[in-house]
Amino acid sequence: MILTILILLAAVAVYLYNLPVFGGEFSGKRLIRMKQSPNYKDGTFQNQSFTPSLAEGYTMRKVLWEFLTDKTENKIPKTQLPTQKINLKEQPITDNFLVWMGHSSYYFQVDGKRFLVDPVFSGNASPIPRTTKAFAGTDVYSAEDFPEIDFLIISHDHYDHLDYKTVKSLKPKIDKVICGLGVGSHFEKWGFDDDQIVELDWYEDEIISKGFKITSTPARHFSGRRFKRNNTLWSSYVLQTPTKKIFIGGDSGYDFHFKEIGEKFGPFDWAILENGQYNEKWRYIHTLPEEFIKVAEELNAKKVLPVHSGKFSLAQHAWNEPLEKVFENSRGKSFKISTPIIGSKLDLDDDLQIFIEWWKS
Repeated sequence: MILTILILLAAVAVYLYNLPVFGGEFSGKRLIRMKQSPNYKDGTFQNQSFTPSLAEGYTMRKVLWEFLTDKTENKIPKTQLPTQKINLKEQPITDNFLVWMGHSSYYFQVDGKRFLVDPVFSGNASPIPRTTKAFAGTDVYSAEDFPEIDFLIISHDHYDHLDYKTVKSLKPKIDKVICGLGVGSHFEKWGFDDDQIVELDWYEDEIISKGFKITSTPARHFSGRRFKRNNTLWSSYVLQTPTKKIFIGGDSGYDFHFKEIGEKFGPFDWAILENGQYNEKWRYIHTLPEEFIKVAEELNAKKVLPVHSGKFSLAQHAWNEPLEKVFENSRGKSFKISTPIIGSKLDLDDDLQIFIEWWKS
């Protein structure tokens, strides 16, 4: 009887481990290329600086206890957030604009090409259904709302940035996928062709269309969809188009790489930077509010869009605190902060566009 139960449990574990939501495995040419990366050592990818998962003075046991007993006030909005929705399919391809869709998901058109970054539209940011749920009303877009997508850009393979259900729904509309080393294995598992996937190491670049070049740049974070961390590469990107230079930040703790990227590629017309889901415990892998301004300045950004907030509660702070802090801290700085309502149209060419403090309403 005990043996039968153990066999059943083992079978269930194998079944769950191989569910498509967890993505692919690494083998063949992909694994060889991963191992040849200067950022790969002892079986995992490495940050440029020593990066513990928890800051000094914290233990996983203590963090888990604080999570289970968390009583952070206003962590989840008490009412439905204000959102807007435009018809993406009817937008002229000549319009240069961006639509932030909450957290780190955003769609933009620039110089006649369509881009989508880190889409999560399934209602939750977790492999377990009905957990880490999106705030009420924030999932205003679904796969059927999108036109054909020239380039899907993935910063890393965490569930709040790479969502299996969303990607599968969007698959017929996606031409090319741009991602870090190893992340392409997930897309292969999900039915994408090898020639659709562009995997880049840090400081590798690719001409993706005439006048369009994308460069993978470092971030200070981690990765992993199963139990092993750092088996795929996390990235930021520099996108050069015929008329714009855009920094796509992904997730990253503060480090010297921002200044290095600013010196190599700046100034930037736009920098899209994480401003939420921070905690002193995770200071090495997420940007703290007091570091956000320094990041924007070191990148030499003219205009900044803060993301990684407004849709999921992943840290112990009020849901609107990230927007409140970045808005206040950026007053009088050399760059302009743009804070559009989720789902609304941000004009990438309009320096005078005004944004209300919608998180206060």
